[in-house]
Amino acid sequence: MEKKERAENNRTLILKPKEIDALRKRLVTENNIQGCSLINKTVHGDLLKMLKYVPDYFADLIIIDPPYNLTKNFNGMKFNSRSDNSYDEYLNSWFPEVCKKLKDIGSLYMCGDWKCTSSLQRVIEQHLTIINRITWQREKGRGAKHNWKNGMEDIWFAVKNPHHYYFNIDAVMMKRRVLAPYKIDGKPKDWDEGKDGKFRLTYPSNFWDDISIPFWSMPENTDHPTQKSEKLYAKLVLASSKEGDIVFDPFLGSGTASVVAKKLRRNYCGIELNEEYCMLAEKRLQIADTDSAIQGYADGVFWERNTLNMQQKLSKKVTGKTCEKSNKDIAME
Repeated sequence: MEKKERAENNRTLILKPKEIDALRKRLVTENNIQGCSLINKTVHGDLLKMLKYVPDYFADLIIIDPPYNLTKNFNGMKFNSRSDNSYDEYLNSWFPEVCKKLKDIGSLYMCGDWKCTSSLQRVIEQHLTIINRITWQREKGRGAKHNWKNGMEDIWFAVKNPHHYYFNIDAVMMKRRVLAPYKIDGKPKDWDEGKDGKFRLTYPSNFWDDISIPFWSMPENTDHPTQKSEKLYAKLVLASSKEGDIVFDPFLGSGTASVVAKKLRRNYCGIELNEEYCMLAEKRLQIADTDSAIQGYADGVFWERNTLNMQQKLSKKVTGKTCEKSNKDIAME
């Protein structure tokens, strides 16, 4: 990856030369995958080749962030925009095989933008039952001079069995600031007041406006061009899996799905073609051994941007120990 000049307070995670050999040895490759347990592993290689080694009915939850139908350079590996029919063919070349890895009561989420979301819907409907479409706000939308700025992305939620799948809405409650507090007999109705303001807990809808795209001041940030935030994936993992379940990501990138699964006490497996991204994923997984913080998620709830007190102390268990960590390093969204 090309070296970049970075500001002194830039927290983007990078690979240091002295780390590379040890991180590379942690990867599962075509050379050592035979007979290897893939639980809690990062698999480096071509998706279709490596999928053959993943057992059918392997995962409780699958999260997919495939290349969108856009021309994009992924650290020297270029994906080119194509016609809708050609993109549909691309999806169909691997999606049916990925579905075989999902347990009968499992759930699958697939990410996309406005340009490719209809293709995603078509391919998903051929193999699974769609339960919902989540739309989340990219607070840093891609600009355009002759069109509306693209400030939204979709996540399709689908299952194998629409009558039997796990979903825990109470695990993904939102904590929102109350702007017009209402009282009955002088007592707050559905809200609480603390030193930081008035808040209420609410059930989340399928529109999410509290997500921050990883950027240079966030410790989870890498140089991956389409990295999803840990907070975004934490909602999917908490809602659609239990502790100890297996979360599988066939387009792992720099590791967000695996890292979030580990921080939330799930098992994980990810496949990624680019070796440098695989090593970044492994580095992030090592960091998660001693830091299970997820920016924007604290005290068992998801907070709106810019509402989580930076001085609040969050007690959390990390590898069997209890530690105190300031939310200055945890969440400010």
